[in-house]
Amino acid sequence: MSKDILPSNAGGEAIDARPPQFLTAQQVAMIDEALNSLGEYGELRLVVEKGRLRFVVTHKSFDANKWMPGTIMGKSR
Repeated sequence: MSKDILPSNAGGEAIDARPPQFLTAQQVAMIDEALNSLGEYGELRLVVEKGRLRFVVTHKSFDANKWMPGTIMGKSR
């Protein structure tokens, strides 16, 4: 038996959920490129506004125990 889960507001009442929007091929390619650029410890956040992808935010992290001179500059942009 499955149960649909709807988003709720702070009071616990269900709010209207928008139907899922599909990403365009160009947006999927952008997300894939961003993921490939992050490396082992990076993070990717998708910012959705009004049911549409608005921003792709990347955050690179580096393991301090594996750091070698030149590796941070060499991996950025």
